[in-house]
Amino acid sequence: MTWLTDTRNVYDALAVGYADETRDLLDRLLHVRAGVVLFADLVRAIGGGPVADVGCGPGHTTALLRELGADAFGIDLSPAMIEIARREHPGARFEVGSMTDLELADGSLAGVLAWWSLIYIPDEAVPGVLGQFHRVLRLGGLLAVGFHVGDESKIETSGDGDQPVQAYVHYRRPSRVADWLRQAGFTIEAQHLLNPDEPKPGAILFARRPAAPR
Repeated sequence: MTWLTDTRNVYDALAVGYADETRDLLDRLLHVRAGVVLFADLVRAIGGGPVADVGCGPGHTTALLRELGADAFGIDLSPAMIEIARREHPGARFEVGSMTDLELADGSLAGVLAWWSLIYIPDEAVPGVLGQFHRVLRLGGLLAVGFHVGDESKIETSGDGDQPVQAYVHYRRPSRVADWLRQAGFTIEAQHLLNPDEPKPGAILFARRPAAPR
């Protein structure tokens, strides 16, 4: 899948700058931070357990989850991002991996956080990714997905000199993401819209793997 390679190459190329740029992002974007806090509270309410931050980047959100008491670890496609995450957050576990094929046991997690990472997955691959999330969550487990809102795909380019790298970023309507989640077997519990009056709105959906088959 060339889009996986493209995404990995982009984030390997911009890893250092991205880590610096986003280090205090959750202190600046308090509504986004509140989504992380709520997710940690919801996981605590079901008795806790392992939580995967899928698409963790340099690990800043994983670290916040751990500060909030969650047993969180990070997974990212980019080896360069994981190297930074391990260096900056030595007490946490970080692994190189892809959300398209999670190397995690069935029903092994209490929660999955996909914080603006599903935006790199093309439409045709989203159902498979959400199926992976459903598989690794235990019954009653929580999923939180953050994403850009819109109806288009944009090319994100990085790199210097003669070898720039690029990947598509996909903007989606919350209703579309919610439909995909329901088709994957989740129930939707809440939807938060972020900056709806701004040029670049976002959304967070909170969903659950039902405790009993529907």
